[in-house]
Amino acid sequence: MKITIVAGARPNFIKIAPIIKAIQKKQSEGATLSFRLVHTGQHYDKNLSDTFFEELNIPHPNSNLEVKSGSQAQQTAAIMVAFEQELLENPCDLVLVVGDVNSTMACAIVAKKMNIKVTHVEAGIRSGDMTMPEEINRIVTDSITDYFFTTSTWAAENLLKYGAEPQSIHFVGNVMIDTLHQNLDRISAPNFWNEYNLKKGNYIILTLHRPSNVDEENSLVDLLKGIDKMVGNKKVIFPIHPRTKAILGEQKKKKKNILLVEPQGYLNFMYLIKNSFAVITDSGGISEETTVLGIPCFTLRTTTERPETVSIGTNHLIGISIQNLEKVFGEFLQNGPKKAGIPELWDGKASDRIIAILLETFNQ
Repeated sequence: MKITIVAGARPNFIKIAPIIKAIQKKQSEGATLSFRLVHTGQHYDKNLSDTFFEELNIPHPNSNLEVKSGSQAQQTAAIMVAFEQELLENPCDLVLVVGDVNSTMACAIVAKKMNIKVTHVEAGIRSGDMTMPEEINRIVTDSITDYFFTTSTWAAENLLKYGAEPQSIHFVGNVMIDTLHQNLDRISAPNFWNEYNLKKGNYIILTLHRPSNVDEENSLVDLLKGIDKMVGNKKVIFPIHPRTKAILGEQKKKKKNILLVEPQGYLNFMYLIKNSFAVITDSGGISEETTVLGIPCFTLRTTTERPETVSIGTNHLIGISIQNLEKVFGEFLQNGPKKAGIPELWDGKASDRIIAILLETFNQ
């Protein structure tokens, strides 16, 4: 079986790393299995891309489509044109896509039109928010997928509602958590740890990347002012994207508790999360890692495609109001963290299950 694995953005890199390890493990056991890794180039900054490959021991991509940035349509179209040529030159039995970025949808469409089987890892998650480009990517990808691998039974139920065949849906767990398990003994403090006198529990991690939070200067400044005031004597470590830093301009110098740092590699960032007091974010994926690490998480969104992080895990869904964040964070300070657990099958073995199922399916 020849598998083409697609990765285009930082969350993808974290998800493909354990899948590749699982393939290599089966190869060492004598399985007739090979893979070709294609990097679409969707995220192409050295600090934000290459570092992940190096730290997670992901092999150098066999091909880099070098698509880079552009509008949603421009980027999707460019990926499709380049990936079609890639598949013409390097035929395969299966295209494996992960997550919900433009590369996921674009490459799934190309593969399906070329009559190549598509498997989607992290299938079935839904936010219900059609203003999110990722939601459209999820729905389109799942509508043409042949083999679905889900992180939860809730995701599997979503797929059944959309008409997926039950025998094609496999609840296997969470590959993001596989990567976390495989690297917990390798995480390390960033180079500014001592400079900022950071200690376990004396700081909060802040991440912001959604356009609604970072693209308009006044709303971004108001949000940061509110967080700066709310956290009391806790430091706030804010790994900031260069584009967001440029939007802030001179305002970035006016916060008492917020410390702007460069985007972090995986090993440093997981160390920061594991030792933090809490995390404030507008990301979906981080709430999965905080849930497993037992770190309170406050998500600045009105919906989440990962409801198990709220119902079972440590995540609080806040909305986009700083007033609501202050209220929920204040209750947390007064009452302590909520009782939380770890979702079913988030045990570090999802990737092994995926490759075992694919081998069994293709060997029938």
